[in-house]
Amino acid sequence: MRPPTFWNDRNALAGRVLAPAGWLYAQLSRPGRGRACRSSAPVVCIGNVVLGGAGKTPVALAVARRLAAAGHSPHFLSRGYGGRLHGPVRVDPAVHGAGDVGDEPLLLARAAPAWIARNRLAGAQAVAAAGATVIVMDDGFQNGSLAKDAALLVADGAVGYGNGRVFPAGPLREPAEAAHARADALVVVGTITCALPNGLPRLEARLVPAPGSERLTGRAVFGFAGIGRPAKFAETLEELGAHPVGFRAFPDHHAYRPEEAAALLEAAAALGAVCVTTEKDAMRLPTAIRAAVETVAVDLEWRDPDGLDRLLHGKGLI
Repeated sequence: MRPPTFWNDRNALAGRVLAPAGWLYAQLSRPGRGRACRSSAPVVCIGNVVLGGAGKTPVALAVARRLAAAGHSPHFLSRGYGGRLHGPVRVDPAVHGAGDVGDEPLLLARAAPAWIARNRLAGAQAVAAAGATVIVMDDGFQNGSLAKDAALLVADGAVGYGNGRVFPAGPLREPAEAAHARADALVVVGTITCALPNGLPRLEARLVPAPGSERLTGRAVFGFAGIGRPAKFAETLEELGAHPVGFRAFPDHHAYRPEEAAALLEAAAALGAVCVTTEKDAMRLPTAIRAAVETVAVDLEWRDPDGLDRLLHGKGLI
């Protein structure tokens, strides 16, 4: 879905009118009050307060890399949003597509073993049995069935928590105060241009083009993206020094139809440009067209890498 504009306007009438519905949503969707079960392998949860993307997957990848460097064997665990399989199942990019396991698990599986499971507790048990010494859970912060040994919330520095209201009155999955009470830190991705709630230690980071992306510097590009905030990808292309001559934004997790993807290639060709998208979007392109589209990978760069180390050390993870 495309977020409505009033989600970023604290004074919008629609947000105030829908506030009672937001209160009801918060009551019905809050994590259960029952005791969360603990996995035999510690769980590091990367979640967020808002609906849609905020940069969780790049943060999950960065955390897993740090844990691996400290001697761990990290495995990823995801719900597999957008996929048909319920799991628990280990993701195999040679066998599975986005329609099976979702786009993010396919991306995670490039870096470390990745699993999907609708039942997070069953998934964690399967991951631990497979030899993981730590589980990095991409999303699932609002799932109360599995105990978290460390929990990081991720926020986009450009939009933050929007109007601060709970869905459908705003973009929040739950009240910010309730989320912060269960989190250990807030990871802010990108330049902070909006107000963010206080009360949590902050780790600041930014997305930077990964090595190899410089091949697009100086070239005309036609970009498209179906992520939480497509404008972030447009900013990445400009940071690369590419020359965007066209750009199409799609809803998050958009499944590209063959004719739709072909039309994007045709639009790029008509402008004499390279058709380019994110790695995550590439996972949702038809296989026959994927090779014709360039992708730009991004890495997460911490402003203070020691901040993450201190948090993980404090949890006994490194």
